[in-house]
Amino acid sequence: MRARTLAGEGEALHGLIKLAGLSEDDRRAIAGHASDLVTAIRAESKPRLMESFLEEYGLTTREGVALMCLAEALLRVPDAPTIDALIEDKIAPSDWARHLGHSSSPFVNASTWALLLTGKVLEDDDDSIAGVLHSALRQLGEPVIRAAVSRAMKELGRQFVLGRNIGEAMSHANRAEAQGFTYSYDMLGEAARTAFHAAQYTQAYGEAIEAIAGAASTDDIRANPGISIKLSALHPRYEFAQRRRVLDELVPAVLALARKAKSARAGLNIDAEEADRPDLS
Repeated sequence: MRARTLAGEGEALHGLIKLAGLSEDDRRAIAGHASDLVTAIRAESKPRLMESFLEEYGLTTREGVALMCLAEALLRVPDAPTIDALIEDKIAPSDWARHLGHSSSPFVNASTWALLLTGKVLEDDDDSIAGVLHSALRQLGEPVIRAAVSRAMKELGRQFVLGRNIGEAMSHANRAEAQGFTYSYDMLGEAARTAFHAAQYTQAYGEAIEAIAGAASTDDIRANPGISIKLSALHPRYEFAQRRRVLDELVPAVLALARKAKSARAGLNIDAEEADRPDLS
């Protein structure tokens, strides 16, 4: 991997095409399976909120991308001014009006109205009388806007984020687990910048494994819940230039978590990292 870091695009692409090695039969089978999945989802009589949003907005529009950014980001934004700035950045430039009344979901249609009005309030900054009034409305209305958009986005965000902590996540997973699904729990925002933060993540992973142990009811780890850890969350200098230090300091921490997971009969997955880190991983 290190030797091919600066490989030319043509050379790299040719190699990837050879690696794929898909025959026409393989491609037909994949396309057929994908088509069956789409048909089954579209035939579902009770689409979930996420499916209703994606049906209307998709991920190929500015509005869809803005919604996804908000859904993921608002759950982790720490303060009201930052939330206001994020909402203004993501909502004001978008064309919400063209989505009005198009969805089969009343919640999606109501949210579109809210997003449209929010955008109109946030985008108007001229110095006319109307602009001054809009500015006043903006100042008076931001807490309401923030609360409404945050609520809508949290409902949407729950499709991606099960909970604020391991206990909440496991509680929300109960229904799907009853249907036969299993979970490998992950944490958001993993990136230790200091030894203190790395110690916090190490402790959080350990506590998550202890919580998971209570739900690990079989001797088959594949049937039990598991945990996914990120190595850069466990060391503040997880980079190739610090390889010797990382091996000396990080390996014992990972080994301790692995042993803890083994005792809990839980699977432990090591997450992928950025492109400049897989060599070290």
